[in-house]
Amino acid sequence: MKPTVLKMFVLCWFLSGIAAANAFPDRVVRIIVPFSPGGVTDLAARFIGQQLSAKWGKSVVIENRTGGAGIIGVTSVTGADPDGHTLLMATNGEFVVKPAISTAKLPYDLERDLLPISFVASAPYAWAAHSSSEINSLRDLVAVAKSKPGDLAYSSAGYGSTMHMASEQFAIAAGVKLLHVPYKGGSPAASAVFAGEVALGLVSTNSVAPLLDARTAKLLAVTGRTRSKIIPEVPTVAETGVLEDFEATVWAGLFAPKGTSPEIVAKIEADIREALKDPSLVEKMEAIDLDPGNASGAEMAKQIKRELIDMTKVAAQSGVRLD
Repeated sequence: MKPTVLKMFVLCWFLSGIAAANAFPDRVVRIIVPFSPGGVTDLAARFIGQQLSAKWGKSVVIENRTGGAGIIGVTSVTGADPDGHTLLMATNGEFVVKPAISTAKLPYDLERDLLPISFVASAPYAWAAHSSSEINSLRDLVAVAKSKPGDLAYSSAGYGSTMHMASEQFAIAAGVKLLHVPYKGGSPAASAVFAGEVALGLVSTNSVAPLLDARTAKLLAVTGRTRSKIIPEVPTVAETGVLEDFEATVWAGLFAPKGTSPEIVAKIEADIREALKDPSLVEKMEAIDLDPGNASGAEMAKQIKRELIDMTKVAAQSGVRLD
């Protein structure tokens, strides 16, 4: 191809990308959530979907495609047309935890199949102990766990969940061995602590906050870098002095199928960034302890790689494996 012809081809390709971005969206946009309604991922999708729908003048529909521990929802997007009208809202569970603990090859690969667009929200966890427990602080938790290696039981949202792996991450960092008791979801895991079925649990803060009036549990620490918006009286792990540099959150991010034009991805990213500055949206998110995201797609990709390296080490040290 002659240089002049090549330049014309590149120019036409560039202009066509701009035209596609300017025309986007030209119909309904679907955000696929690989989980049931009501969780962090679903709420993040609905919040941002409302904002984007208003900005774009096109409907943004949230579709909950459950099954296969999130795999069905993810693969429904990896196989979609790469035109920006089918997007995925997923978590570190799909792109950090599962790749780190799965013994079988997953039917999707982040670098091969998807393009990160933006983090939308993140949420911390909280260590909670039943009111009758001898554990009154995070230091007590570590002391009791060291005195009874492998006997101190804690609840989580399920084997291989982000909550489970965050607990193992903490245990490894603190040099203790805990006994994992998996439940079917975050709410049952929190209720198990409040009912005294287990002495301890790493629970989502928005699950535990509505139950606090019953005074059947004590909150020891939150796992974010800053205090929770809805339980600000509870210190962070770092503030307790047990671990100086510890953070464990669940995040929700938006992804597009690989092959989506850079111009469309950039437009969605910019519109999300603007939406996440809206005071009304921030207020809604903070009311359920969601922190608005603030990373670009490129920054997001780098963070996921770092988290995957760290989680692979946690999986190896804890022995957690998922067939």
